[in-house]
Amino acid sequence: MFLRRTERKKNGEAHHYWNLVENKRLDDGRVVQRHVLYLGEINSSQAAAWRKAIEVFDEDAGRSRTLALFPEDRSDAVASDASVVQLRLSAMRLHRPRQWGACWLAGQLWQELQLDRFWVDRLPPSQKKTRWDQILQVLATYRLIAPGSEWRLHRQWFGNSAMADLLGADFGLAEEYKLYACHDLVLEHKDALFSHLVGRWRDLFNADFDVLLYDLTSTYFEVNASDLPEGTKRRHGYSRDKRPDCPQVVIALVVMPDGLPLAYEVLPGNTADSKTLRMFLGKIEQQYGKARRVWVMDRGVPTEAVLAEMRNSDPPVQYLVGTPKGRLNRLEKHLLEKPWQDAREGVKVKPLAEDGELYVVAQSDDRVSKERAMRRRQLKWLWKRLRQIAAMEISREELLMKLGGARSKAPAAWRLVDVEIDKERSHFTFALNRKKLLTPARRPLFVTHQSHRK
Repeated sequence: MFLRRTERKKNGEAHHYWNLVENKRLDDGRVVQRHVLYLGEINSSQAAAWRKAIEVFDEDAGRSRTLALFPEDRSDAVASDASVVQLRLSAMRLHRPRQWGACWLAGQLWQELQLDRFWVDRLPPSQKKTRWDQILQVLATYRLIAPGSEWRLHRQWFGNSAMADLLGADFGLAEEYKLYACHDLVLEHKDALFSHLVGRWRDLFNADFDVLLYDLTSTYFEVNASDLPEGTKRRHGYSRDKRPDCPQVVIALVVMPDGLPLAYEVLPGNTADSKTLRMFLGKIEQQYGKARRVWVMDRGVPTEAVLAEMRNSDPPVQYLVGTPKGRLNRLEKHLLEKPWQDAREGVKVKPLAEDGELYVVAQSDDRVSKERAMRRRQLKWLWKRLRQIAAMEISREELLMKLGGARSKAPAAWRLVDVEIDKERSHFTFALNRKKLLTPARRPLFVTHQSHRK
């Protein structure tokens, strides 16, 4: 094995990276090199510490000689430093390399958030001396560094990490049944955990909670619904993953703009989005107290009744939400008369105050350019595909199926093309609708409630 240096230039500066490399001889006699361990970048101060000769026993000569880690520093002089280490190169082996840096950093973050103090009393050792707080730290570190299943943590990741060394423990922290059982123990402390984290985020990051982002997602299970136990949350419902054949659960999450979570709930898979907001309004108010907050969410989440409750609460709860589609046509007539205002560079807005609400239509130059590029790419593909279909000698039924497939793959571009299909023959014509192509798409419209109370 030997050290290999790689030089890369970033912003005009040269950076040196080091790898531990091993030569491997193949059956055909060729020698290939395997990267055993990545050591990272060695800066000038680290290089100075490394520039010490190491004493190596030369088996052929039967005596010791000195080498250095860096080729340009190699010397034949025997080092007098007491820290010199004797090595036998032929017997040198790399035994169980482990990921250390990321695990150590995750441990520092765990301590900065004072989670070690928080869990030590809430997750005491079991009668069999199982350290549940350390198992939870392993789970959290695994999710942070290389998220995956508990089975993968048990089978592969824990042995390749330095968690056992850092925690002074053994493989008992990664027993499969303990990893799953730990989740059940943590669940009953969920509210206390969020209250603790909110306080730490406020101290560490000076975080505030005036703006809250609320959204829902789902995850599905590839199981037979008839085999599920009674009362389970896994139900059939609207599938965001395009898997209506699978039961699912709905996950609702409240986060700050910085991405730090404030609350979450796992709901039955058939829960409608519009039935979840009222619960979370009460949950946030109960856990963190009343305050002037701004909720940001999709238009399908709140109902008119819930929005009315938010406006009439004390203090009033403000919100930013997409305007319902049924109200767009009525509002556009008033917005056309208003001039654009520059919100910031590349973003223009048109505000409209009506019926106690403030409606805002926004236009972003970057978003317009992105949508045009997407539409251009999709239209280019559709045009090529229509030419291919037109050149095929197929039956009328096959023609309709292929046109349907092209339409489903490029729906936005399909609206820009006029397609006429012969009613009797396997023939069709297509042409670009330039009027629709030049018509700007409808911009997003948002509604926000502004309170004028002091």
